[in-house]
Amino acid sequence: MARNGEIQVDFARRRELESVLGAGHVGYCYQCGACVGDCPTARFHGTFNPRTIMLQALLGDLDDLLQPESVIWLCSNCYNCYERCPQDVRPVEVIIALKNLCVKQGHISGEIVEVSKRVRETGRSVPVMPSINRMRQDLGLPPLEELDVSDLKKILPQQEEESGS
Repeated sequence: MARNGEIQVDFARRRELESVLGAGHVGYCYQCGACVGDCPTARFHGTFNPRTIMLQALLGDLDDLLQPESVIWLCSNCYNCYERCPQDVRPVEVIIALKNLCVKQGHISGEIVEVSKRVRETGRSVPVMPSINRMRQDLGLPPLEELDVSDLKKILPQQEEESGS
């Protein structure tokens, strides 16, 4: 955030994020850009940049990040940024914390809700289409069976109560 050419830091918002993270790693980021170098999402989505997300987190400028259509939902959680960061800032964990704040505040897109519902019901984030099993058959692989989601259903209701979803 800039006002009159000065950079303003919203420390209250930054502390809010750090309370979800459980540690003050955000402040160690010195914007070297190592997190971007091996990021598969940044390579294919011009709007996604872990360095920019970290800058916004550093400044406490979270309003754009805590929206249902925020770029944070594009993160694939590959942990490449975690491995590359020389300061052990753990950008992926910052992004996960931002996602958790979004959910806590009720700022979650319909697509994410649908994927979550599908995982609860089938154990898979993507439905198994007949064409997938045909391709598997062509490759000599067995068809994908339905998954046993009984253990998943034991865990997820508890998670839903805690998150309020």
